[in-house]
Amino acid sequence: MTQHTRRARPFGAVGTAMVTPLTEDASGVDLDAAQRLAAHVVEHGNDMIVVSGTTGEAPTLSDGEKIDLARAVREAVGPEVTILAGVGTYDTAHSVHLARAHAELEIDGLLVVTPYYSKPSQAGIIQHTRAIADATDLPVMLYDIPGRAGVPLTLETLLRLGEHERILAVKDAKADLQQATVVMERSGLAYYSGEDALNLPWLAIGASGMVSVVSQVAGDLEKRLVDAVDRSDLAAAREAHQLLAPLVEAIMTHMPGAVAAKTALALQGVLPHATMRGPLLAADDDQTRALAAALEAATGIPPLDPSRRPSA
Repeated sequence: MTQHTRRARPFGAVGTAMVTPLTEDASGVDLDAAQRLAAHVVEHGNDMIVVSGTTGEAPTLSDGEKIDLARAVREAVGPEVTILAGVGTYDTAHSVHLARAHAELEIDGLLVVTPYYSKPSQAGIIQHTRAIADATDLPVMLYDIPGRAGVPLTLETLLRLGEHERILAVKDAKADLQQATVVMERSGLAYYSGEDALNLPWLAIGASGMVSVVSQVAGDLEKRLVDAVDRSDLAAAREAHQLLAPLVEAIMTHMPGAVAAKTALALQGVLPHATMRGPLLAADDDQTRALAAALEAATGIPPLDPSRRPSA
């Protein structure tokens, strides 16, 4: 297909992989809390929100819950904020169905993860992804995360998918900066960091931004990092990176990111509780105290009393 001119930031710069607030008994999605959270992350530096991703507990959400969530978040933040919805699954037909259902909403794009569990061939991945991209007029961000999907996107696959007029970007959680450098040069695909610990290295080699778990907790610092790189201020970028480091450590290394992010948001008073859906479990007391300390170290703002564990 003809290569189209790509925008440097097709989906914005500071994106948050938003958690999905649930009712306290986990029986449904708390749409009011989701709207408040979406407004909160936009107020704190984010210009892109991804709903129904891994951090949003997508595998445990029903199709109806995903649609309602995307609609509610759009209503909360208005048209100026980019909204992407995770529609990729291990089932091509189901993924196409989700893509078409979301295309009826006023969202801006689709996040399509590499089909997981089945370990398809690269040819199967290309066919699957093109089927989703062909199903709607919405632009697509690929999600390359072999640690969860089991299969990486190879260089040739990325270049071939980059020929599609609606496949505009890659969220990378593979940490292959050399491959990404080649892909950006040869395909025009934009890259977004999908690993908070590597946000600065990704930006340094030309990534457009990040889709971050930590940004919903410390979005102002993530925006500070992006702005510093944009003005080529390495010292300021390093300072923001170092301030974020203890929070990245606390949120991304000791428990699933969705659990840590919900707990941190509850400690900040942004969410009323940190209820998870099985098989994910709520943070325990030790994890909650460690998160509270990391939040204060990174933001300078004491969280709610860490001895009061957010209810699960």
